[in-house]
Amino acid sequence: MHIPWADLFTGTTFVTSVKPSTQARGVTTYTEKAVTAIQVLNEEFYNSATGVWDNAWWSSANVSPGLKSLILDIKANNNQIITTLSDFSTLRLEEANKLNIGGVLATTYENAQKTTVHTMKTMTNGLVASSYCIDSSSGCMMKRGFLGKRGFDDFLNEFYDDEGWWALAWIRASDATGNDQYLEAAIDIFNDMQTGTDTPCGGGIRWKKEGEDGSGYVNAIANELYLATAASLARRVSKNSTYLDIAKKQWNWFSDSGMINEKGLINDGLNGECKNNGLQTWSYNQGVILGALVELSLATGDDAYTDKAHKIAYAAIKELTNKDGILIESDGCETKEGHCGADGQQFKGIFVRNLRYLHTVSPKPLYRRFITKNAISIWKKSRSKDNKLGVSWAGPYIEATGPSHSSALDAIVAAIAVSNL
Repeated sequence: MHIPWADLFTGTTFVTSVKPSTQARGVTTYTEKAVTAIQVLNEEFYNSATGVWDNAWWSSANVSPGLKSLILDIKANNNQIITTLSDFSTLRLEEANKLNIGGVLATTYENAQKTTVHTMKTMTNGLVASSYCIDSSSGCMMKRGFLGKRGFDDFLNEFYDDEGWWALAWIRASDATGNDQYLEAAIDIFNDMQTGTDTPCGGGIRWKKEGEDGSGYVNAIANELYLATAASLARRVSKNSTYLDIAKKQWNWFSDSGMINEKGLINDGLNGECKNNGLQTWSYNQGVILGALVELSLATGDDAYTDKAHKIAYAAIKELTNKDGILIESDGCETKEGHCGADGQQFKGIFVRNLRYLHTVSPKPLYRRFITKNAISIWKKSRSKDNKLGVSWAGPYIEATGPSHSSALDAIVAAIAVSNL
């Protein structure tokens, strides 16, 4: 049972400042929607004891009556929410303090890294399905033996992409709050990520740690996250030139790796011969790279990086939208059985969030129209009566999950930002 989330936290006030309130009506409208969505997110999905947002309570016919096991979408959901809430806080300080977002971040930082999480991932046509299980009575472990008993101490586990998500989340949280321990956590995570650079492809990083099945797979998302984290740290810890050196080297390798196809989109990864594997061009693979290149451009002062980001962004908007300009996955999984899975439900928000980062440093009218159009469509066509947000942004509303709701929230937060430029 969830206790009202607002009663759970020691208040943390943000030190970040924002411009005086002379916002356009559009900013106010999107802010109101974001506040509503954040309240729903925390009231419906947040579990303060574990410090994570829950996707669903799972009960199995194989588990004795009354025993509930909690499935947590750690990678696909929780670190994304931290990033989204941090971004909202930098944009709307007053509302963030009223929502006690600083307290939420502090509670998550304190409790989530202590939580023992059991992880399994499977991949079908490039779409990863992650299962994370936590149960204080260990009942889910007795009944779900396929989940290996691995910890998640200090936000580290056996998947380098998971670690990258957490690193970026705590960097954004540090930006929003001025709390240096968040940045230190990101540095520690990145140090661990560097242990995966012994790939068979002449550079980059592996998806999984050595000894795990599929540990040799070199995929796009882990490498984009490695680049984004290195470039982000290069800007924030500029006295250590190692981060910038790694970021430059990583981009040079990535851009020559073949993962960017003839349409300018990024496929899922490389095959055993280190060639483009031709798998799906998921929206998040087109997104994380935008934020990474923005950080690299800001760290170096070189606009060539944002020029490349624009090419990828334009290609994604062209290829991954429906006739009305609403973002969809390349396989249309939103309205198919499974609805993209818990991991995939997060993807579109990641793209829009990073497109907003690009628009902030190098504005384009196309990006503003695209972001606001998608935010409006979500609110009109993919929202329940109790303000939960679904996975199909073009409609119809499909029952919301933690990932679908927080992903849609990303688009609304992005609309606040672009309406203020």
